[in-house]
Amino acid sequence: MKDVLEHIAKALVDNPDAVVVTQDEGDRGTVLRLQVDPDDMGKVIGRGGRTARAIRSVMKAAAIKADARIHVEIVD
Repeated sequence: MKDVLEHIAKALVDNPDAVVVTQDEGDRGTVLRLQVDPDDMGKVIGRGGRTARAIRSVMKAAAIKADARIHVEIVD
């Protein structure tokens, strides 16, 4: 799952080398934390949070297919 999120984020940003995805196991399942270059933060979040919601929806669909629980956080 970590690789899927990293691939999506790198496709969206201008500085793909700055994309970092960390994975932790939490009480709600797997928590993926996405960190990007501060200049690319707006591209990942999108207007009104639309892009962030779309990323979370895609990750949720991938998690359901893999029979897992995923929560995506975008970190400053």
